[in-house]
Amino acid sequence: MMHAAAPDPTGPDEDALEFVQRETFRFFWEGAHPTSGLARDRCLNSADPAPDDDLVAIGGSGFGIFAIVVATERGWIDRSAALERLSRMVFALETARSHHGVFPHFMNGRTGETIPFGPEDDGGDLVETSFLIQGLLTAQRYFDRPDATETDLRTRITKLWHDVEWSWHTRGGQPVLTWHWSPNHGFRINHEIRGWNECLITYVLAAASPTHPIAPEVYHHGFASSPTFANGRTYYGVELPLGPPLGGPLFFAHYSFCGLDPRGLSDRYADYFAQNIAHTRINHAYCRENPGGHRGYGDACWGLTASDDPDGYVAHAPDRDTGAISPTAALSSFPYAPDLAMRTLRHFLYERGSQIFGRYGFVDAFSDDRDWVADTFLAIDQGPIIAMIENHRSGLLWRLFMSDPDVQRGLARLGFESPHLSGKEAAAPWTS
Repeated sequence: MMHAAAPDPTGPDEDALEFVQRETFRFFWEGAHPTSGLARDRCLNSADPAPDDDLVAIGGSGFGIFAIVVATERGWIDRSAALERLSRMVFALETARSHHGVFPHFMNGRTGETIPFGPEDDGGDLVETSFLIQGLLTAQRYFDRPDATETDLRTRITKLWHDVEWSWHTRGGQPVLTWHWSPNHGFRINHEIRGWNECLITYVLAAASPTHPIAPEVYHHGFASSPTFANGRTYYGVELPLGPPLGGPLFFAHYSFCGLDPRGLSDRYADYFAQNIAHTRINHAYCRENPGGHRGYGDACWGLTASDDPDGYVAHAPDRDTGAISPTAALSSFPYAPDLAMRTLRHFLYERGSQIFGRYGFVDAFSDDRDWVADTFLAIDQGPIIAMIENHRSGLLWRLFMSDPDVQRGLARLGFESPHLSGKEAAAPWTS
């Protein structure tokens, strides 16, 4: 892929969106692991961007699969090239060490061995696996032609999907999913997956599994019964249905919703499009008011979410504000606040471009307070930019994922309502 020049600032918004998506896609195409094709956790913006190890990220690879679908649809890569890459990625997963069908947070892209994320986190990571499966099921719906290559890819994806033992993570039938299991430490980490956070997709897929499903009660008594699930308070004039005070990091509104279409999606607890709009508007309002007095914050420079930071990796949020803006936060919010996000994209691209735009799109974060700009790109931050901008532009990924019969069955089992469950088209995106 040839690098393109940034479009004329006076040109249409679509040109700027296409440019940002396409340049960001390079992370997953050119920056991928050379053997497996899976997504590296991080790449650098420096002259030698590839890390000198074989570490790949399972959740980030799921977002990378979304990106490959978008790139194929938009003609940035040939369908045959996409199929070759996806086949290589699937082969790496087929031959990798999994744990009851669940993949680790990190693995070696050459050997398939688990790379421990922590001292006791050396086994399956159910949440990262759910991000991976979300991408795989979407690709399975997109590559739907009857020829041998696409048929084979679909068959192999089905096997990976059916092998995930979601119910194993109920620890023998407890009414909640547990995040980690290790062959060496079992469930010792004991991190229960309770909401509200980025893990809705984990419960939907666990309920949707045709081979190892959870009972609906696990969702209702586990994820949705947490003391931090419901909110109902008002911030900056916006009522927030779910989640922690002021909403938490914005990736809560992105990771599950690369595939899950929030438009018209509701259950007994919330309207999820309204939830994500409220979360986005509160995050923007907080940055615009800027109670911490951080340099650079404003109407067109906002967005707090998990990203790199001058002091490490931080889950930035209004209640954990270090002065670092993460471009993925606003740019992955296009479906929820397109006018706000577009102003920010133009500010980032045309007013800060030489500072924060690089080899694979926008760098992970920046802090004017500290005169600091990240030299990194992260898979879990770059991927949602491509996916959520595409869902804003065309709804492509939402249509594909929500058309999966297993996904529809899982949503119905949990008591969700959605236009996709009744054959109706989802409503038009909200505009600010």
